[in-house]
Amino acid sequence: MILRADHVAGAFFIGFGLLVIALSGDLPAGNLSMPGSGFLPKIAAVLTIFFGIVLVLRAGESKPFATLSWADAKHAGLVVGITAAAVALFERLGFLTTNVLLILTLLVVIERCRLLPAVAYSVGVVVITYVLFVYILKTPLQAGPLGF
Repeated sequence: MILRADHVAGAFFIGFGLLVIALSGDLPAGNLSMPGSGFLPKIAAVLTIFFGIVLVLRAGESKPFATLSWADAKHAGLVVGITAAAVALFERLGFLTTNVLLILTLLVVIERCRLLPAVAYSVGVVVITYVLFVYILKTPLQAGPLGF
């Protein structure tokens, strides 16, 4: 059997879904009329596993894994690294500061956008998201050292 790209991707998604189920196992699932905090992670994980299985079963349509080009590996590594840094700083800096810095860094460093439009876009997206979650959905978000 030839190892194909979708075999690897499907196995990754199956493994990731199983990891999410294992990590969210102690969260209460609740029921359909009153879902608990573990309801959505478990649904997302089951769907991730399902689509991973579909990928593995249809892998014959994808390119052989050995022939894939890794030209975008540096780009992907930068995105993963910047996102990991944002995750690590989230509790210290809070939602607003972390997400503005995350989007700004992705736009300026990765996408090479001009600074002023990138700042305007970053602040705009994060402020709209903040207003949506805090005032409309009444969901508290992580506050930073400055209280926002």
